[in-house]
Formats: sequence, C-alpha cells, structure tokens
Amino acid sequence: MLGARAARREVGRILEVLQAPIGARILDVPCGQGRHSALLAEAGYRVDGLDYSTHLLRQARAAIPTRERRQLRYRRGDMRSLPREWTARFDAVVNVATSFGFFAKPADDARTLAEFARVLTPGGTLVWHGANRDGVMARFLSRDWWPTSDGALTGHRRRFDPLSGVLTVDTAWRGPTGAGERSYRLRLYTASRLAELMADVGLIVEEAFSGWTDRPLSRRAGEMLLVARKG
Repeated sequence: MLGARAARREVGRILEVLQAPIGARILDVPCGQGRHSALLAEAGYRVDGLDYSTHLLRQARAAIPTRERRQLRYRRGDMRSLPREWTARFDAVVNVATSFGFFAKPADDARTLAEFARVLTPGGTLVWHGANRDGVMARFLSRDWWPTSDGALTGHRRRFDPLSGVLTVDTAWRGPTGAGERSYRLRLYTASRLAELMADVGLIVEEAFSGWTDRPLSRRAGEMLLVARKG
C-alpha cells in the first residue's frame, strides 16, 4: 500500500505542474506496470502507456479498472523509436521514476528525447523525473546495507565513472527465503546537461524542482523534476 500512496502523491504532483485540461492526451513512457498511467486515466485524461517489458504490460493490462478501459491503452515498444503515427499526438509526455539513462550509448538517450519531442503537440509538455548527478555525488556512498522486515540483509556496492557518467550498482541479499544478487548501470545527468540535450530537440526547460517537491532544484537534491515545453 505504501507504493500505491506514493504513486498517488506523484501523480498529484505531475498534474500540478502540467495544469492540463481534462481530456488531454498523455503518454506515460516507460509505463511499467501502469501505476501512474491508471491514476492519470482515473483523473480524466486519455492515456497511452508504452513499455518494452511484456511481463510488466501484462500486469498493467490486468489491473485496468473497468471504468478506465476507454481512457487507457497499453502498447509494447521501444522509447527510442515511438510509433510513427504518434507524431504530434500528445499534449504531455511523462517520463518519471528514474526510467532514463539505462541505455548503453549516450546517443540513445538523446534519441529518446528527440522521440518525446516528436510525439508532443506544439506547446506540449514533458515531465521528466530522475536522478540528479550533482546531488548523488554530493552524498555518494560506495557501500551500505540494511535489514529488511522479513529478516533479510540487503547490501549495495556502488561505483561511479566520472568520464562516462555511469553509476554501477551491485545489490546482494540474503535471508530466510534465500539469497541473490543483481547489477544495473545508470547514466547520471546534471540538470544543465539535460536542459542542453532537450534544447537540441526543441524542448525548453521552464522549471526544475528538487525531486517530487515544489522546492526549486538544489545542488544536493538526489532527484529532480524537470518541466520542459515544446516550442
């Protein structure tokens, strides 16, 4: 339930910064299991969710409330190459929950932003939420670990390459139900660099906040919310 409450708070904040009229078209990409998409549709918007994972899309489709079925559609796809028929289709694109920067090549990140710009209507809005390189580095921890409620112990080991901007996180856990490990890589950006990349594709950042709050972005904020407009 904590995740559901957090999703409602996040969607409330998205709607605050969007100020979009009811019935506007919104693209949630990547949409994952649809926790934001469903709430945006519930609020009266026409929503398309796109994700690469068939597993997550299966969960998203299974959870669509009956009353939102006409407002909400899910589609499998790659955000580096959105459907051609979506050109200038959406009043807003929502890219949140640190779902940007996982591609191996920086050019793919730039290509993704270009696709966001292409599918927005003139004057449309991109809401982008993710890690803030300045804040992450200001409070960087190479290792940490903590116990979970089920008695497991989880640990993180982090490595950062300042040349590529890539953060590598190795996670391991061990407890009563078993043990495992996984790793992921995330390219971190500063707000200024993201604003440059967005400007290159016609998206102008108009507001920058510290995470999901309404406070202006600070250097030590670990997350940031950027609001960009298509010219």
